Amino acid sequence: MKWVVIVVRTLVGAGFILTGLDGFLHFLKIVPPSGDALTFLMLLVNSGYLHVVKACEVVGGGLLISGRMAPLGLTLLMPVAVNILLYEACLLRQPGPGFVLVPLLAFLIWGYRGAFKSFFTTEAKIGAY
Repeated sequence: MKWVVIVVRTLVGAGFILTGLDGFLHFLKIVPPSGDALTFLMLLVNSGYLHVVKACEVVGGGLLISGRMAPLGLTLLMPVAVNILLYEACLLRQPGPGFVLVPLLAFLIWGYRGAFKSFFTTEAKIGAY
């Protein structure tokens, strides 16, 4: 099981680094969407918000590939993946990478469940570890 987590972690991390770097270097050929999806995407680009998302993708992907602080990488990447999934479902109205990324990241969170145990407590205390 450990090897499956390592392989998935490496592949997902590499994918996020690749797409994150493309946000800055523009080396991939991407067909732009149309309609409301294009309007939304242009708002993200013109506001500079997409640069922050792409930086999170590069940093989170790097943390996943390195294996050091992988739970932090997952914490950075899961909101990005959920937003990709919602963009595809609500605006593009077709499945895309988000429909694969979210289950893969959920699997990795399960693989690192010991690191996330405190997130799922019902008895959280302020200032306590």
